[in-house]
Amino acid sequence: MPDYDVVVIGAGPGGYVAAIRAGQLGLKTAVVEQDSVGGICLNWGCIPSKALLRNAEVLRLFRRADEFGISFDNLRYDYGKAVDRSRKVVATLVRGVETLLKKNRVEHIHGRASLQDVHTVQIAPNGHALTTKHVVLATGARPRTLPGLEIDGRQVITSREALELRQVPPRLAIIGAGATGVEFAYLYNAYGAKVTIVEMLPHLLPNEDEDVSRLLERSFTQQGIQWMTGARVTGVQRNQDTVRLSLEAAGKTSAVEAEVVLVAVGVLPNSEDLGLGEAGVALDRGYIKADASMATNVAGVYAIGDVTGILLLAHVAQAQGVLAVERIAGLETPPLDYPLMPRATYCHPQVTSFGLTERQAREAGYDVKVGKFPFSANGKALAIGEAEGMVKVVADGRHGELLGAHLIGPDVTELLGELSLGRLLEGTTREVGWLVHAHPTLSEALKEAALASDGQAIHI
Repeated sequence: MPDYDVVVIGAGPGGYVAAIRAGQLGLKTAVVEQDSVGGICLNWGCIPSKALLRNAEVLRLFRRADEFGISFDNLRYDYGKAVDRSRKVVATLVRGVETLLKKNRVEHIHGRASLQDVHTVQIAPNGHALTTKHVVLATGARPRTLPGLEIDGRQVITSREALELRQVPPRLAIIGAGATGVEFAYLYNAYGAKVTIVEMLPHLLPNEDEDVSRLLERSFTQQGIQWMTGARVTGVQRNQDTVRLSLEAAGKTSAVEAEVVLVAVGVLPNSEDLGLGEAGVALDRGYIKADASMATNVAGVYAIGDVTGILLLAHVAQAQGVLAVERIAGLETPPLDYPLMPRATYCHPQVTSFGLTERQAREAGYDVKVGKFPFSANGKALAIGEAEGMVKVVADGRHGELLGAHLIGPDVTELLGELSLGRLLEGTTREVGWLVHAHPTLSEALKEAALASDGQAIHI
């Protein structure tokens, strides 16, 4: 008789959620983690970075105090205390996850796990072995590096080291303009650093709708954040106190010098030293191959989260964890609709989206209609002094089906859920336009954008 019904390897967002759900379903469950529960996201990613970004928002608001008729002298701020606050937030949530594991009778085992065979998990360093009916692999990913920009933790860092810095560097160069890159650009700029972003693709946030990326580029320029797109690093010179990057863009060369370089160019899967070869688990470029049920090619072995390479977002990993465990338990849980998954970036202004961009929808052959509504025409946005940005809805021109939504502006990461639910329930722009919102609220912009796609917007 196996020791467990399910052993989850990795206690990041996907792993601990999978373990808790397994416990809820009455499965005897263990989760193995060599570090703190919560993984990179909770400990060194999503959560501490958002705590620091909140500090940046408060500091930015202080600097705008005169707009609100408020004046003061001798503004002082301590970035080290901001870091301390972020670590307190992390500690609170880690304790919360540990409590939830206990509440749901999940055994939390500290150690490094690998597969001895399909149904045996070896724990290092003590050598203990667990037998189990099913294994869920949730080992996540780690930051990718670039040749010549090897991480030293001092002059060249990843997001992990960035979250430990207690002093803001005078100059910061960021390689990569995805969510991580632009969030740290906003954070450090707010605290007075001279920030330069270098991105190889044509836009900041290159996976977002081009209209949104352009608005973010304009905003960053106004904030004093320098950025270069279509640019690549051709050389690196490390000096005693600075790093000099040689760059090439549009056939022209230039250079950027900074005390610290943050490399934010994606991740690599943590699939090594797991015994996958011995167990026969198939890989694709290092990522574990998983089907729509999150099952691997080996019966009884599942994989979720970043280590699968499907869609590298914490909330996707959590949804995959629930799906995998419910399939293990024999439930008929529907597969995940990945285009529906929300994306969120917490710089200022915030950016969020789901589904197809306008370009993608047209390339897919849809008869596309688009509705846009600027926050500059929204009463609540003007009242709170945050009128930058817009809501953009991409829909099928024949039936009005929502194909995608793309938002940039104040607290838009909290607004997207309404449109996501509309898409899930097969709603149309007409139905979104029918919904009455409280006035004045930021959410009125969602209704107006939907109406705009049919030429019926009221306030613009």
